[in-house]
Amino acid sequence: MANESIVEIQETNPADAHASEIEALPFPFNQQNFCRYESIDKTIEKARVLIVDNLLRDENDLSDIARQELGKDVHTQLKRERQIASLALQNIVTNIKRLVQQPITQIAHVSELERTAVDFKPDAIVLSGTLRDFDFYKPELLTRFANFIHTTRIPVLGICGGHQLIGLSFGARVVTLDQQEQEKRRTNRVTEYQYRFVRIVEPEDPIFTGIDNPESRVWQDYTREGRILRVWQNHGLQLDRVPEGFTLLARSYLCRNQMMVKRSGDQMIYSVQFHLAKSFEDWNRNPTRWEHPNESRDGRLLFENFLRLALERKCV
Repeated sequence: MANESIVEIQETNPADAHASEIEALPFPFNQQNFCRYESIDKTIEKARVLIVDNLLRDENDLSDIARQELGKDVHTQLKRERQIASLALQNIVTNIKRLVQQPITQIAHVSELERTAVDFKPDAIVLSGTLRDFDFYKPELLTRFANFIHTTRIPVLGICGGHQLIGLSFGARVVTLDQQEQEKRRTNRVTEYQYRFVRIVEPEDPIFTGIDNPESRVWQDYTREGRILRVWQNHGLQLDRVPEGFTLLARSYLCRNQMMVKRSGDQMIYSVQFHLAKSFEDWNRNPTRWEHPNESRDGRLLFENFLRLALERKCV
């Protein structure tokens, strides 16, 4: 399985070792910055998961603003969008296969979400990230998604752009990390990228099951002891607030709304700003944009807990 590293053993000068003990870094920076190899037991027997492709697909998905700004490059940009979509979606599919003994998955574009959810009858829905600003999306597309997410009783997990799309549908605004409107700063944005620490603010939520157990060997030390998640970030937009009806679960200094949940009536909607699906990659694989040395299992555990919670609701 993934979540592993190759550790080099080097000779250490005793004097240097003594100095390092005296000048030990404060928690959590004294923790190892990688995940050792661990086999993952597939304790979830079966799950039907609908994976939603939130990226733009063709010109029918584009707003007038997108057509104007992309201009003659529209076909090239859409082709790139589809290439990225294929990588991102397959990453989510692979995550589910590594967590579930009998996974049943289907991918559907966001424009086909409502119909596919009826036909496929999933236990859970996972929303992919996005690449473009939301004013590039045809307004009707966003409206249809908003109508669906307000009424669905299927448990939902939104990832990065999916998190923003959920917030947008419930009345929040999507802005840059320095609080500017999307159209005011298309380029040279402040971004969160690579592994970053995120602070849990509602540790009693069931998505964090096990972090308060001092004997747990599942969550990482800094998560159990300091309620800190270490997760992969890659975004330049954020929600300006936590929408009404949602509860903030985790935050960071640059992007306050890192994770939220809506539990009201028959709905359970979790969403995360970070890429929790990027927590399976193997140190032995060649690093690319999609395959990098894994340094945290936190995202994988959140994903697994979400699937468990979704299946528990099915049994009620």
